[in-house]
Amino acid sequence: MTNSISIIGCGWLGTPLAKELIEHSYTVKGSTTSIEKIDNLKAFGIDAFFVELTDKDVKGAIKASLSGCDILVLNIPPGLRKQPENDFVKQIQLLIPYIEKSSIKKVIFISSTSVYNDDESIPTITEESIPNPSSESGKQLLEAEKLLQSNPHFMTTVLRFGGLFGADRHPAKYLSGKSNIKNPNAPVNLIHLEDGIKIIQRIIQKNSWNETFNASTPSHPSKKDYYISVCREMNLPLPDFDNKSPSIGKCIDSSKLVQLLNYEFQVKLNN
Repeated sequence: MTNSISIIGCGWLGTPLAKELIEHSYTVKGSTTSIEKIDNLKAFGIDAFFVELTDKDVKGAIKASLSGCDILVLNIPPGLRKQPENDFVKQIQLLIPYIEKSSIKKVIFISSTSVYNDDESIPTITEESIPNPSSESGKQLLEAEKLLQSNPHFMTTVLRFGGLFGADRHPAKYLSGKSNIKNPNAPVNLIHLEDGIKIIQRIIQKNSWNETFNASTPSHPSKKDYYISVCREMNLPLPDFDNKSPSIGKCIDSSKLVQLLNYEFQVKLNN
């Protein structure tokens, strides 16, 4: 097992992941698209570099950020909400030759359960379910998954996260006080930052490569019940839901992850 790991994307997930890996005696190289953040990352013990993926090239110290590392955690979202013109698939295509020429042999690609579409039948989704994304972000993530997993130069495990949340970032804060929210009876598919970090560590520890995992907390209260409950706990204005229109959604099953990685989720959701 290697002791040197590269993380492309030291943001809200990548930075605490790097800190946790360092505490477990890994050497971590990490990238950021913000030059101003490099000193902060270095203060945590991360060997930090500026790297930015665009549709035309890969900017910054990409070779140095991969050099000497056996494992790459690729943690960069498509970013289509802020920049809908982004071609995320092209960015991954441009990055792959750098991975091929580096010492990287194993990749963890952080994807999303948005590769599965919502439906009125509220299907239970496992890794055997056929992805059918409707959003542009989901479509591009799925194509990026295929590019990475089909590459013979390295082994790729795809980790499809549900909605990530933490103490400082909870979707209830966004929904608080809003009205006419759709899909009140849809199951909630969330995963706490702490579990996300520990699952990535477990994949590395178990050498679980060339796999695809769904990662969502096993409890799935309805959207309406859960967010009203959380807003009450946080003393936030309650959201109001559209109970007249049919709810669409999906229920993400993480049984494969629990069984194969022998993992127990640390943070449960209130029902």
